[in-house]
Amino acid sequence: MKDVQEVREFARQIRIETLKMLTGLGFGHYGGSMSVVETLAVLYSDVMRIDPAKPDWQERDYFVLSKGHAGPALYATLALKGYFPQADLKTLNQNGTKLPSHPDRLRTIGVDATTGSLGQGVSIATGMALSHKLAKRANRVFCVVGDGELNEGQCWEAFQFIAHHNLNNLTVFIDYNKQQLDGLLDEVIKPFDLAGKFSAFGFDVLTIKGDDIVALQNALTPVRKGEQRPLAIVLDSVKGQGVKYLESLANSHHLRLTPEVKLEIENAIAELEAAHV
Repeated sequence: MKDVQEVREFARQIRIETLKMLTGLGFGHYGGSMSVVETLAVLYSDVMRIDPAKPDWQERDYFVLSKGHAGPALYATLALKGYFPQADLKTLNQNGTKLPSHPDRLRTIGVDATTGSLGQGVSIATGMALSHKLAKRANRVFCVVGDGELNEGQCWEAFQFIAHHNLNNLTVFIDYNKQQLDGLLDEVIKPFDLAGKFSAFGFDVLTIKGDDIVALQNALTPVRKGEQRPLAIVLDSVKGQGVKYLESLANSHHLRLTPEVKLEIENAIAELEAAHV
């Protein structure tokens, strides 16, 4: 495993570049992008078999961001890993960009699945995992779903399919940041016991703090083999994670920047840039 300080530094860089992207655009999905930063940092620096110089390498591991509105965090990660120039990040959601607001595998190098229509990404990841298993390939698949996204029945159909076929080459992360578009989960549709649900659906389940890099490394580094069940990791995260101002907002799912909000986020960027992990 990589030194935890290296991974923390990578997470800091992802967070900075994501904030800069969205702030330059003037609006976007801040909260849900921030809450997956550490997960992306661990996967792309320490777990997944990837080669940015060969993005279509057949033996690579695959990543599906089912909650596609967190695309800016994925773009920052891919740029920092060298899939495309970091200067491209400034074109987020602009006319002719290769970085649309939600990931598009036909536009962005390094993106394995087009996502954003919530509920569908996990089905795509399931198909990937099944194809690798049937072909007896060693590729692993990792998928991040949002907690609000689990309102979609398609997700639960996929989870049942995953467990039935023992797709233990697939790891599912649930970004449990407790908010969705219209407010708190508990006010919209209560999630109840997520860990209990996944266990009942046939998964091995871990609950990990969304920013606990060591726990994520320990959970993901061992390759699951034999009769081990598929793994679901409930990320006990915070909307706007890692940025105190965003964490304090009643809802940071999508922000349009007023001058006051822009100043707060610019101050947060400056603090992150000055920080040394």
